Amino acid sequence: MISISVPVLNEADNLDALYARLDQLSMRMADRCEMEFVFTDNHSDDRTWEMLSVFAQRDPRVRAIRFSKNVGFQRSILANYMHTRGDAVLQIDADLQDPPELLEQFFDLWRSGYHVVYGIRTKRQEGALMNALRKVGYWVIDKIAEHPIPRDAGDFRLVDRKIIDSVQKFRSTSPYLRGLIAELGFKQIGVAYERSARTAGSSKFNLGQVIRLGLSGVFNHSVVPLRIATYAGVTLLAVSVLGALYYMILRLFHPDLPRGLASIHILVLFGIGFQSLLLGILGEYLRRIYLLLRAEPTAIAEQALNIDDDELKL
Repeated sequence: MISISVPVLNEADNLDALYARLDQLSMRMADRCEMEFVFTDNHSDDRTWEMLSVFAQRDPRVRAIRFSKNVGFQRSILANYMHTRGDAVLQIDADLQDPPELLEQFFDLWRSGYHVVYGIRTKRQEGALMNALRKVGYWVIDKIAEHPIPRDAGDFRLVDRKIIDSVQKFRSTSPYLRGLIAELGFKQIGVAYERSARTAGSSKFNLGQVIRLGLSGVFNHSVVPLRIATYAGVTLLAVSVLGALYYMILRLFHPDLPRGLASIHILVLFGIGFQSLLLGILGEYLRRIYLLLRAEPTAIAEQALNIDDDELKL
């Protein structure tokens, strides 16, 4: 069985086309596998849940959970993973920018022994600023992460059941799943494709959310920022000592030098700003520890379709 995992938020305009393509794909692959379609609704305020209810009534393969509030994209994916039953899971967005038909190629690679098959976006239908920001973000995360994370790869991927079971063992209130899955190891391979433009609805992933996701990737999978803070502090301390010695020697040879009031102000302001930056870095890690200790659930289910109460794992 292959589980198709689809997180949704106000995607009523795309659901009919998505379901039709998934249904056609399941018929084309009927001789190779069974399928189920698992949706997690991030508390949509359009007709998304009503449409999923209609799908679930006429098709038992459709299973869905509606959250009591919007818990974010990554946690929605994680909650979806927790309720899949397939031997492998295909993660796909509802906007059809990633072609579900690529599952056939993913499926063959999975059957040949790969545990993770992910899509590599060779082209994106986005603005120049967003594309540049994503490239810089992928580069930074890849360079400082303790384990290599594929560049230009999003959440469009097929993962083996072993990966799903392993991911659920990690506790994180701000998961960065593409980094976590890359960190697990196993046999992984990428498949290049061109990402299509969204045909209906509007993107729910704005610039602020992209930045927050990037920060999660940095702070969840690297301690480099903490080390930078330590190294920078030691460096500044050494520079301060050298500067003090320099001015003491200069004062011996030039006792009439004017007092540097402006330079003192600049140094004080620089020190305050730099310390604030270091405190901010420490705060990001402390915040994650605090949220982890709270042990809050991944999400809270408000309603479920074709999923019994005893199956809910949130």
